[in-house]
Amino acid sequence: MRIGIITLPLHTNYGGILQAYALQTVLERMGHDAYLIEKRTKPLNLPIWKMPFSYGKRVIKKLTGDNFPIFYEQKKNREIPIIRQHTDRFINKYIKREIVNDFTDIKESDFNIFIVGSDQIWRPKYFDKIEHAYLDFTIGWNVKRIAYAASFGTDEWEYSSQQTMLCSELVKLFNAVSVREKSGAELCSKYLGINATHVLDPTMLLSKKDYIHLFEASYTPKSDGLLFAYILDITEKKSDLVNKFILKMGLNAFHANSEVNNLGLPLNERIQPPLERWLRGFYDADFVVTDSFHACVFSIIFHVPFVAIGNKERGMSRFQSLLSLVNLEERLLDENATVDDIQSLKDIDWDKVDELLQKQREISMSFLSQIKS
Repeated sequence: MRIGIITLPLHTNYGGILQAYALQTVLERMGHDAYLIEKRTKPLNLPIWKMPFSYGKRVIKKLTGDNFPIFYEQKKNREIPIIRQHTDRFINKYIKREIVNDFTDIKESDFNIFIVGSDQIWRPKYFDKIEHAYLDFTIGWNVKRIAYAASFGTDEWEYSSQQTMLCSELVKLFNAVSVREKSGAELCSKYLGINATHVLDPTMLLSKKDYIHLFEASYTPKSDGLLFAYILDITEKKSDLVNKFILKMGLNAFHANSEVNNLGLPLNERIQPPLERWLRGFYDADFVVTDSFHACVFSIIFHVPFVAIGNKERGMSRFQSLLSLVNLEERLLDENATVDDIQSLKDIDWDKVDELLQKQREISMSFLSQIKS
């Protein structure tokens, strides 16, 4: 079967890239020909009519001490390829893509099956024209429609009444629907009027060996520390907690990401490091401190003790759902936690975790097996 996958745009987000890689890999191992359908990236441009107002406003802000670039669009267009050079290399090497100007350019004959997912594909604030994430452009087509591990990112309903009405009709055209969080299944039932299966994020369908192969193939050097601190949204409290933990445990900390969106930093400090270096971090670490969902996922895959600092802005239900599947709820802390809170955590029984995870893998693979029928 020729399968078209629709997910969030790939850029510098390690987890987003790897979930797309994992789903495509699993489908190919099942004997399918799978492609990620991605919209062509267009340069940022201000409409001509808006230029005088926007540039004038930025000049005034600059005079009052604001460092926002006057010619922001030109600056971003120039810097994006540099910032993404390593992650783009991984994407181009490992992920098969069909690039389109718009999803409406896709023809019925292009694919036999469309799969939506994973990641926060069903979160309106993250996906432009949310109806496309429900395959509105396939209405009337004789194709299969499947949602695999689609995520709303939160346990709150963020759709407008119009979006709810439209998407609730579109999702009923799907042959099968699964979501990544337990709360997602509840939202589907309450607001979309459908039953959804709770499945694993695609990254958890591959093995530790699959990921080791990726960083070994690129000859990625060993990490320069034992405590992997992977923080997406840096706050004073989070930084203070990490630093206190480093001092108390005597572990050298290392990082594997940059502040790609911090316009105040020099460009060379905003380049996202290679994805393989991030992966290797879990292999080398004795402990992980993170506020990232996918860093929790890979800590589990690599059997690294970890704590997750709750990331309310990006969505807490993702953490709660994942950790409850493997009885590790106590690993989720808030940024007011202390080092003593972390040190008082009981050791992780990895055999038990693997046993629970294997059951969920079987459920998830059983769901994907519907593609064959």
